[in-house]
Amino acid sequence: MRLQIAQDSEADEVLTSDPFALTIGMLLDQQFPMERAFAGPAKVLERFGTLDPARLADAEPESFADLCATPPAVHRYGRSMAGRIQALARVVVDEYAGDVTRVWTEAADGAELVRRLRGLPGFGEQKAKIFAALLGKQLGIRPPGWEQACGAYAEPGSFRSVADVVDEESLLKVRDFKKQAKAVARAGA
Repeated sequence: MRLQIAQDSEADEVLTSDPFALTIGMLLDQQFPMERAFAGPAKVLERFGTLDPARLADAEPESFADLCATPPAVHRYGRSMAGRIQALARVVVDEYAGDVTRVWTEAADGAELVRRLRGLPGFGEQKAKIFAALLGKQLGIRPPGWEQACGAYAEPGSFRSVADVVDEESLLKVRDFKKQAKAVARAGA
């Protein structure tokens, strides 16, 4: 399946062909428009020449931060996110022998998958559930109990998160859902 999260054919091809790129995109998906966050890995690839976790982890931090902050930056907080990308790469190298797919292929069940994702730098509980739902809904990675572990993010047709973005129309539905959720939160505050 070809992912269409970044809504840019080249960036989406990077996300589709490289599981670590997809993981970086999920890392960048915070305080930044979703499609721009998921376009970030393609920018890193273009500028750095590779998304190999070992090379990213070992990159000189200041130079890598400059690369990520150069307009158009990979994120609103490009320098900070550069450090997070390198921290993520380091964990993938040290704990998964450089193969991010081991995070999900070696998970015995959905709860373990979410726990493993939560153990990645920059991944809290909600982000881990959303990413597990994306893996399940769009890539068919569905260990036993994945739906329960992901909660509402696993619901078919829910349009709650990036897990539901498959085209421009679904992206707009997810945006609308997020706007409504923020409005409800503001009203309750």
